[in-house]
Amino acid sequence: MSIKVDYKPLWKLMIDKEISRAELTEATRIAPSTFTKMKNNEFVSLEVLGRIAIAMNCKLDDLVSISSETNQRGSDAVNAN
Repeated sequence: MSIKVDYKPLWKLMIDKEISRAELTEATRIAPSTFTKMKNNEFVSLEVLGRIAIAMNCKLDDLVSISSETNQRGSDAVNAN
């Protein structure tokens, strides 16, 4: 099983609250490279998400969507034992 993250809720929230990426970067002191990771739906630290949630006055689940994906090869290997 692999875990996937999607930051689409964050981008929508930023639009709704009319907050630019530059404004959020300044408010949270998060590196631009971290925002690039988020644009690519890569994992970032809980501390980063916490800083964003505090700055935007929201909950973590308002920022990120988490889903799991079953890996067929991995499940076959488990069933083989």
